[in-house]
Amino acid sequence: MGEPLPLVLLVDDEKHALESMRMALEDDFDCLAAPNAEGAMSLMRDNPVQVIFCDHRMPGKNGVSFLTEVREQWPDTVRIIITGYTETSDMIDAINDAGIYQLITKPWHPDHLVMAAKNATDLFRLNRENEQLSLEMRYLSRSVENKLSEQRKILREGLGFENVLRSTNSPLNPVISQARQFAGFDIPVLITGENATGKADIARAMHYRSLRADRPFYVLDCIGIDDTIIEEELFGVRGSAGGQIARTGLLQKASRGTLFIDNLSELSPRLQLMLSRALQEGKYRRVGNHSPQHIDVRIIAGTEKDLRQCVTDGSFRNDLFYAVSAAELTVLPLRDRIEDIPILADAILAEAANTHGKIVRGLSDEVLSFFARYDWPGNLKELENELVRMLVLAQGPILGPELISRHILQAEPAARKTDGNLDRLLMAEGALKERIEAVETRILRETLTRLKWNKSRAACELGLSRVGLRAKIDRYGLAEPDTTSRSEED
Repeated sequence: MGEPLPLVLLVDDEKHALESMRMALEDDFDCLAAPNAEGAMSLMRDNPVQVIFCDHRMPGKNGVSFLTEVREQWPDTVRIIITGYTETSDMIDAINDAGIYQLITKPWHPDHLVMAAKNATDLFRLNRENEQLSLEMRYLSRSVENKLSEQRKILREGLGFENVLRSTNSPLNPVISQARQFAGFDIPVLITGENATGKADIARAMHYRSLRADRPFYVLDCIGIDDTIIEEELFGVRGSAGGQIARTGLLQKASRGTLFIDNLSELSPRLQLMLSRALQEGKYRRVGNHSPQHIDVRIIAGTEKDLRQCVTDGSFRNDLFYAVSAAELTVLPLRDRIEDIPILADAILAEAANTHGKIVRGLSDEVLSFFARYDWPGNLKELENELVRMLVLAQGPILGPELISRHILQAEPAARKTDGNLDRLLMAEGALKERIEAVETRILRETLTRLKWNKSRAACELGLSRVGLRAKIDRYGLAEPDTTSRSEED
């Protein structure tokens, strides 16, 4: 079956007029007929009429009054009036009052009637399609808006403070609590801490917790970069006929967003002055451009040095210091948050395993024990490098202490509190015998751990007899880890 024909309603009090209209239209349309307005209104309630042809002069309610009511109840139906009279002013009022699409005068020609009906049904279809498209656009607009909101929420959660990994009792928790408070206020924040302690992660989390979360977040690290490059990165380049390419600076790219400037103390005095003026005046000039560029950016700065001391000794401008330090945070080094190492190590190892395509289940307790007694001068980056190295060397799903680097294995349990460095130990005061024994203990522990406590191999490598090695193990109180399986010594 084909598509149904468009439905047309014919209204006229003269029977032969109705029959004539039906005969002209019935090949292309389904036709309903009514002798008056009341009958036509009843048919309208029960049928999806697209077009009405209505005589103007009828007993009772005339065509204009009827079509006016139709307009109120079925505004999409196309209304055409037929009249044998030429009261021009009346017809103009009728067209306005009833929203009439077309006026046909008597006598009409059948082809004229058919053409009018086809144009009217096309108009009805186009109006419906337009309405449908409008509905779809409104729905899509809401749908896109909802999806964007959901994506923003996911982004905030994925890059928020939940991404700053730490244990439930982490010493970092008070710092994160402060950062959460500062995040919601549009003020500059100075984050102090050693390199690779996660200052950028905290800055990013603050951005995605702020009112600027929907705008961009950029990072600029000033360490080891030439002055000219930093100036172009920050302020941009105008471009010139000589071939210099125009470039937008980060102060403009991060407009209404956040710019994290790490190692701020490394800026030269000239750049310190330029940045200080830009932040205080809210505008700057690009390289090669005399017209000012206005900025609206939140600055979060990172530094490894004590900027207050740098201001005191004259190596850092005091006006720039106060421009970036409305609030201050201090991020702890990894050696002061040993409680966080297990969760950090698990996350780093999982990501590294996925990147390098190796299946691992985790670290042994012995590994975590050795990690806990080490200082981690390189902080999170050193931990990441160590875990990747261990992953590459691993032969099984559990990474054991034999894979740990020797300098970590040799670290003393109290290394963080006393002379953990070998050079310090050698320079320390005390009896020669005690100092030699301290070094010997570290060498024995490292060698036995690396060789999985295979005492025969350890004695051979150290140039000792098995009896001599056992004596030293007993003397220094070195305990073999309790494991359910162990390689044979011989």
